[in-house]
Amino acid sequence: MSTNMAGSCSLVCCGDEREDDKAVIVRFSNGSIKNADKLDFSMYRSADKKNPRKKNRQILVAESDRLSYVGNNFGAESLKCNNLCRYYVGVLNKKTMQMEVHSAQLFNMQPVIAGEMDTTTSQDTTQTFRDKVDSLIEAFGTNKQKRALSSRRLNQVGSDTLHQAVAKAASTVIDQKGLEALQQEVAETEAQGDLALHLPPCNGNAHKPENVYSFDDLLSPAEFDALEEAGSKMAALTPEELQQMRDDGGNLCVLKHLEKMPTLDDARDKIVRCAFYLSLILKLARQKSITRKFGQEEGCPRIIQNKLFRTFTVESFSNRRVLNIVSSSMRAKLAAYSLALLLHMGNMTVDLTLLHRDLSITEARVIEIAKSMGLTLMRPTRAKADKAVLRDEHKEASLLLPLVKYDQSTERRKRKKMH
Repeated sequence: MSTNMAGSCSLVCCGDEREDDKAVIVRFSNGSIKNADKLDFSMYRSADKKNPRKKNRQILVAESDRLSYVGNNFGAESLKCNNLCRYYVGVLNKKTMQMEVHSAQLFNMQPVIAGEMDTTTSQDTTQTFRDKVDSLIEAFGTNKQKRALSSRRLNQVGSDTLHQAVAKAASTVIDQKGLEALQQEVAETEAQGDLALHLPPCNGNAHKPENVYSFDDLLSPAEFDALEEAGSKMAALTPEELQQMRDDGGNLCVLKHLEKMPTLDDARDKIVRCAFYLSLILKLARQKSITRKFGQEEGCPRIIQNKLFRTFTVESFSNRRVLNIVSSSMRAKLAAYSLALLLHMGNMTVDLTLLHRDLSITEARVIEIAKSMGLTLMRPTRAKADKAVLRDEHKEASLLLPLVKYDQSTERRKRKKMH
């Protein structure tokens, strides 16, 4: 694009230009410079190109024999007019008589006088603000202020003595018990406290076992109704399809209840709906992060999907995306809610061995969660021959009233002596 001017000169637009290609217009705050050709200009650009707020920052330095000037395009000293309007500079080529038009930005150059530094740098940097105030009180304070200063220093000496005594006592305890034993005690206490935060709502004063962990707290009436279609698909599975699911590594807890469903319609309908919801929980427990497509292949209703995202995942921001992460604490929460749901599905009794296999966590961890929920651990009844071996492999837990309170100090396993 060109525009004819009076005479033989024409304007030529240079097209798109990058931020770094802009021409520089300087303005000196202390007046005009007579010998501008004796100034040595240097431009410094931000090295942080990933941060959108910092990548365009520039510092312009003009040095001379007598004085130096500094200007920048950010901060309080920068010119706001660069953001309000656009500036252009025309460069005339006398041979072709064409004037190239370039984008430009303004820099306000301020003088920097050598030796004019912050007065605080010449002072003792080791002194705090409190020390400086105390020095002023000692020199110019009233008698009341001086007495208060003396009292505060005496109290400080007493506090230091107390800290030394506490440190000495702590060192003695560490020498007696050992650092590893103390760290183990702290870890166990914190683990129990963290685990209690992820248990289902518990009514310890309930008169019936089914009311301790209420079914409505696990699945609301609206959520239970939304599982009707998915539950009907579960109920329509044939024995051959169930066997195929078992061969493909399906969830053992779900298959156990689908293979032994009650005959009554209401109880049967409740089991199949809970079985579908339990299958989603167990699938979620094996994931590290999930997307909004989770459960769509299984026909998961939107209200159930939102419940899973809201209850069992934590949001994390990575690569400009919001991810739903299944953390280790959320896995413990999934295990606790699975236990509570299985209690309602199995007449207040749950097979811990099947659950730990479906969740892909250790059996000891599942037992720990069951104890935190106050469940009673049950030893399977012994039978004859091979059946005894099969039954001993499975550990069960039941919800009996009153709830069991386990003492953590007595739950530590002791190694058996080898004879």
